[in-house]
Amino acid sequence: MPDFAPVAAAIAAATGTPFAAADARSVGGGSIHSAWMLADGGRRYFVKLNETGALPMFAAEAEGLAALRAVAAVRVPAVVASGLAPGYAFLVLEHLEMGALDRAGGAALGRALAQLHRVTGPHFGWPSDNFIGATPQENRPNAGWAAFYGRQRLLPQLRRARANGMERRLVEQGENLAEKVAAFFVEGEPAASLLHGDLWSGNAAQLADGMPVIFDPAVHYGDREADVAMAELFGGFPEAFYAAYREAWPLSAAFETRKVLYNLYHVLNHYNLFGAGYLNQARRMIERLNAELRG
Repeated sequence: MPDFAPVAAAIAAATGTPFAAADARSVGGGSIHSAWMLADGGRRYFVKLNETGALPMFAAEAEGLAALRAVAAVRVPAVVASGLAPGYAFLVLEHLEMGALDRAGGAALGRALAQLHRVTGPHFGWPSDNFIGATPQENRPNAGWAAFYGRQRLLPQLRRARANGMERRLVEQGENLAEKVAAFFVEGEPAASLLHGDLWSGNAAQLADGMPVIFDPAVHYGDREADVAMAELFGGFPEAFYAAYREAWPLSAAFETRKVLYNLYHVLNHYNLFGAGYLNQARRMIERLNAELRG
């Protein structure tokens, strides 16, 4: 078990109240970091640990959580502290007792997400780079969404895919898409909405009273459809979530095509992180999108 004394000291410094980790339990928290619950008999905290090189990931996560929490559209765990200890980096968050979204919780989240998306920025991107899973995500601000998405989302993933063994012809077809993203926005570019950025069902839950919670973000300003598209990619959300979002803010008819464009980014990322099991899915998406361009 790690020595949690440095984490306890950071909690005490951040809260202004002494804290000693009388109880430390390993809990589920994802595939990248290890996760722990620390308690002193009265207070509990959720703690993520990883090697010291992961500190930039924790810093980016803390920044994203703080940005989402400041909007107050949806419940987001509060950041307590982060830092380095001998041999590891850590992030301390508010501990929340969460369960799977039910129908009512899903509907509440759909409405809350639409409210979050109505918060807009002056450009696409984010003031700092962050991560999508364990992959660096470049957020250099750009006035145009099509240019941002092609150059700073698709192209970096395609370059990684080529380095990871994806055949050159398929990568070149993907690069063709990245150069022609604007063709998927004939009705004009979207507003620069505040996005969660990594909205799959494992990053959303609800409290005992039904209040929805989101966490583990990859925040940036972008097309709101990208969040909705990812929520559909792996499923797991109640149907009420999608219905409530569309009722609060209807989607364009072009969403059915653009969601493939947006989810290609995540499928490429999964190929780069987890291997060839995602190759055929990426191929089908690239071929479909290029067919749309030719049509």
